Amino acid sequence: MDTTIAAVPDGKRGRNSSIILTDRICEKRVAKRVKFYDRKCQGLYVSIIPAGTATFNFKFTDSTTGKQRSTVLGVYNPETFTVEDARSRVYGLKALDPITLAEQLRQTKTVKAARGKTVDDIIAERIEWMKTKVIKADGEKRPRLESWENTASHLRRFLSPRLGKKLATEITKQDIATLSNDIVAGKFGKPSVSNARHMRKAASGLFNWAAEAGRDYVTASPCVNLPKLDAEHPRTRVLSEDEIGIFWHGLDRNDLPWDRRTRLALKFELVTMLRSRELLGAHRDELFDLDGDNPRFDVPLKRVKKRRVIQQPLSDLAVEIIKEALASDDQQFVFESPMYKCQPIHRKAMAAALRGTKHETNKDKTKTPGLCELLGLRPFTPHDLRRTAATLAGDLGFDDAWIAKCLDHVASKKSEQIVPTVTGKVYNHSKRMKEKRAVLDGVAAELRRIVGVPLAKALEQEERRVAA
Repeated sequence: MDTTIAAVPDGKRGRNSSIILTDRICEKRVAKRVKFYDRKCQGLYVSIIPAGTATFNFKFTDSTTGKQRSTVLGVYNPETFTVEDARSRVYGLKALDPITLAEQLRQTKTVKAARGKTVDDIIAERIEWMKTKVIKADGEKRPRLESWENTASHLRRFLSPRLGKKLATEITKQDIATLSNDIVAGKFGKPSVSNARHMRKAASGLFNWAAEAGRDYVTASPCVNLPKLDAEHPRTRVLSEDEIGIFWHGLDRNDLPWDRRTRLALKFELVTMLRSRELLGAHRDELFDLDGDNPRFDVPLKRVKKRRVIQQPLSDLAVEIIKEALASDDQQFVFESPMYKCQPIHRKAMAAALRGTKHETNKDKTKTPGLCELLGLRPFTPHDLRRTAATLAGDLGFDDAWIAKCLDHVASKKSEQIVPTVTGKVYNHSKRMKEKRAVLDGVAAELRRIVGVPLAKALEQEERRVAA
């Protein structure tokens, strides 16, 4: 390689050197930026900087504006892009009519600007896009992706720290695979196949979105043909009869650090088989016929995992829990937050109550012990209460299809539609409701047997004990 320094007059920027371009010239070392124009191909020139990079450009007159414009053709590379390659590119551009040439270069400039975005740039745009409120099927405005907070968390916790500063176009499937392996290996905290899988899902959504027409931040997603992750084993925790008894009566103790409504919500999940998110937002307007023969709880689709209305029959045990939780006629939410009036308990409150909390500065030190620890029970989650109730129903001989309906695991085109108000209030005696009511009433009766005394009597005894 020729390392001669090209002489450039003092005080002047190197330019206008008209010569026959060669690869040798492109490899020259210069003290200041200098341009060499090609005599053989009008409009072609190379710009060389002290760092040693030689960039081919094409200068032409835009017929629509009458002004000179310049566009970058590429960086010199002795193996992939030489002087002859640059000349061929210019000859091809000159063959186009002026209007087509100007439009093509305009589009090229737009694409280059888009593809100059970093991963952090498109993460920020993606999050704004996800949380933008749009009108949903029920007519209510909610975020475009209602689980956007979880997706944003995985992008910020895993993708951004490792790849955020890189250009989105530079990310390869090897980068994603390496990041995934590091999450599994515990380099981002506790080893977790689940976190790796969620990261991949969030990254795939991000890059597919970035590649859509109109954005063109990347040409294609790098989240393809990744190595398969190890299988995740589903949780199988089911409370035994002894544990149910300890748990149920333990929740009635007055010396526990967790508020009464959170404890009642835990009981309600065991009795109704509903998910935490579905039951914690329970509002007076969603409860029907509590003093009648067919009490039920209508969960609006915005709180349901599959975005369909759930009509859940309420057993007598569930009704007792609701009536205790509704301490006054002014209370609108059944499980009202003890800290924020007129607001439901936080969606993570039940899990935190079972697990306990840690000090922010010392994660190994317990701040508030969880109910499992306080009651001497092997750790479990709110979701395990659903599994426990389903298991009780199975042991009672109920059909799996009936149990699945109580768990909202069965979906048909009819059930996925929004249920009109009149349908819910008037025509609620369908076979589906009867099946679900039979299962939930059976579970309630079994729980009463396990616990030993009716809930109302247990509360009465507790009140007498406290008064004494």
